[in-house]
This record gives sequence, C-alpha cells and structure tokens, in this order.
Amino acid sequence: MGETNFVDYVKLYARSGKGGRGSTHFRREKYIPKGGPDGGDGGDGGSVIVRGNRNYWTLLHLKFERHILAGHGESGSGRLSKGKDGGDKIIEVPVGTVIFDGETGEFITDIARDGQETVLLKGGRGGKGNNFFKSATNQAPKYAQPGEPYEERRLVLQLKLLADVGLVGFPNAGKSTLLSAVSAAKPKIADYPFTTLEPSLGIVEVREGHSFVMADIPGIIEGASEGKGLGLRFLRHIERNSILLFLVPADAMDISAEYQTLLNELVKYNPELADKQKVLAISKSDLLDEELERETEKTLPDGIPHVFISSVTGKGIVRLKDMLWNELNTGAFYDAESIVRKPMSINPADIEDDFDYSPADDEDDDTFATTAEWSEE
Repeated sequence: MGETNFVDYVKLYARSGKGGRGSTHFRREKYIPKGGPDGGDGGDGGSVIVRGNRNYWTLLHLKFERHILAGHGESGSGRLSKGKDGGDKIIEVPVGTVIFDGETGEFITDIARDGQETVLLKGGRGGKGNNFFKSATNQAPKYAQPGEPYEERRLVLQLKLLADVGLVGFPNAGKSTLLSAVSAAKPKIADYPFTTLEPSLGIVEVREGHSFVMADIPGIIEGASEGKGLGLRFLRHIERNSILLFLVPADAMDISAEYQTLLNELVKYNPELADKQKVLAISKSDLLDEELERETEKTLPDGIPHVFISSVTGKGIVRLKDMLWNELNTGAFYDAESIVRKPMSINPADIEDDFDYSPADDEDDDTFATTAEWSEE
C-alpha cells in the first residue's frame, strides 16, 4: 500500500527567537567630545504562532518540517539604532487541530475556527541599550541588557476532523459506498475489512442548493476504545461531528445489538459522545423484502431516527439526506466553540519519540562582561 496523504498526527520541536542585545555605545564626533550614551535597544525575538486555515485538510505539510524556528532579534547599535525584530513563525493548521505538550501530554490549545491564532512560544524581548539607563546621576552608563532568552517546547499536533455528519460502523458496513453515493468523494472500496485506512470527507448536496459535510470514519471494532483494530487513532475524529450516523447492514445478526456495541465503544472513549445527535441507517436493505423490513423495524432501538437504505439501488438515499438536513437544522446546533475537547491531555507514554527534537545549534555566544538587570520602562 502506498503512503497515505492523510496525516492527522505530527510531532514538532518549536523554538521562539531570543531578544537582541542592547548596545553599549557612546556618541563620538569631532566637535562633540562628550556626546553621551547612544546605544540602541536590541530587537525582539520572533514568536511561534499557530493559526487555523480552512484550506488545509490534513497535517501533511508539517510531516517533514520537524523544527519550527522563529527568528532571533538583532543587536542594537550606536546612534540609537534599534536592532531588527526577529520574524514570527506561523504554523498553519487545519481547523480542528488540537495541540499538546510533547513531554507532559498537557493540553495547550484547540484550533476550532478559521483564522484563530494562539501564541505557543513568545519571543524574548530585546535588551535595552545604555542610552536607556542614563540619568542625572548616571550620565555615562557603560552597560546594557542582553536580550531575553528564547522559549522552546516539544509539541504534538492531532487533527480531529470537523464535519456535520460522521459515519460510524463496523468494517464492511458500507460507509465508503454510502459516501460515494451521496457525494463526489471517491474513497477506495473493496470487499475486505479495514478497506478504509484514512477518513474521507464529502460534500452532500440537499434540496435547494443546501449542503453539508459528511466524514467516513474508518471502521470500529469491539474493543476499539482499548486500542484494538484501528483503535483510538480515528475515534478522536468522531468527537468533531455534529451528528453521528450509525450504519448497520441489514444482514447483521442483531441490528440493535450491533448499534449498541458501536455506541458503547464511543462512550467508553468519551462519555460526552452519548449526548450527540444520532441517526441509524440500515444499509444493504435491498436484501430485504417489504415484510422482512417491517419485521426488522420492530427490533430497532427506540428513540433513534432510522431509515432503510441501499447505496447500490438508491433506496432511501434522498430520505436519509433530508433526515440529516432536518436534524442539523432542528436539533442542537453545531457550535465550534463548544467542541468536545476530551481527552484534555494525552499520556506521555503514548507519544512515539521517533526523531531527534533538537535542532542544529545556531546559537552564538551572547555573554557580556557588563550587563544590566531587566527593568520596565
């Protein structure tokens, strides 16, 4: 199998820029023998900022950019010349990206909106030049400040897909076939388990030009919440969906039991998923005649909207789209600000340390013989 283009987990080393040192300089001109201090301030170091960008769908663009380095501030110089500020480093990520500390697993931020920005590492302030310290009692200070040091951190970025409807089902339930039937998405489909190894998104058109986003989440098996099968890797994508569309094939031994098993795995992973809107679709219903369909309907779980569908014949597809659209617009509205954010931390033991976080040493010696303590203006 070729390498996937869907990347939903990356690890990075990030470092802000250090502040430039202040200048210890005195004005020296031919006719001004005692011109006084004119050392300029150092430039501020650049910050590392993460920004949501709706044009990205995966973290693929960050897969090989493992060292995120902001620019250092330049040193000040004479004639009150301030050093140039270091450039900020902006990490563009898809909406739905959650960032954790790569050493402790601590939750840092959740990018839930396009254009949302969070400063991950603040650049060091530039040091004050000796001109800053002159006073009536100290007219010739021979010291300046070094710049503040940089900050550094190991980061883990996880993507949780944002979609209106998330497809939930065991392998071979027909999720990929359904997505291809209701949208222009072309997921790989074959007759063996775990055909889908990466989530797929499709735009589903409804009546009067309306549409919504549907996500095909790779198949769950019993024990997925404990890491079995594809495990936790794709369960997190389900947290981001407004509606969970459970897909159970008509030829299942017990449709209600299969639905309950799927729901149990989700709730074990995150109990708050039990509160999401749910719709049950019985796929492959072209295998049922009218009488058998009526008998099957009597066994379905209570309180869950349901529909019998066939992606092959088109049976029930229009009704399913209308049902989902109605649920999206009459139920609890999807609110990106209140997206389920569990787990709020990750287990450090689960972070695969498969590369050297440390960047090449590009630091110069910033030691001063005479320095001044930091103070505010």
